[in-house]
Amino acid sequence: MHSHLHTPYNVNCEEIMTALDECHAQGFLIKAMGACNDIKRDVNKCLSGERFDRAKRNRDEARAKRQRIEAIWAKEREISQGSSPAPAAATETTKQ
Repeated sequence: MHSHLHTPYNVNCEEIMTALDECHAQGFLIKAMGACNDIKRDVNKCLSGERFDRAKRNRDEARAKRQRIEAIWAKEREISQGSSPAPAAATETTKQ
């Protein structure tokens, strides 16, 4: 049994989920005899597809965010290393 099927994440599956609810509302005997099984499989496929799409979106957003953060880190590294070589260059000229 799915918990909270009717959520904003599953809007594309609303029609199939409503059909499953209607099938279940016909009574226990209908459910027990397996009359709703095909609809249930369709709901599972739809929810699985929605979950896959949501996970893909989340991964893509996470990759983009990680790239932005790594770019910021690279700039910070350049800034911190940009100020460090100056004293090292000054010590080399004093050694000559």
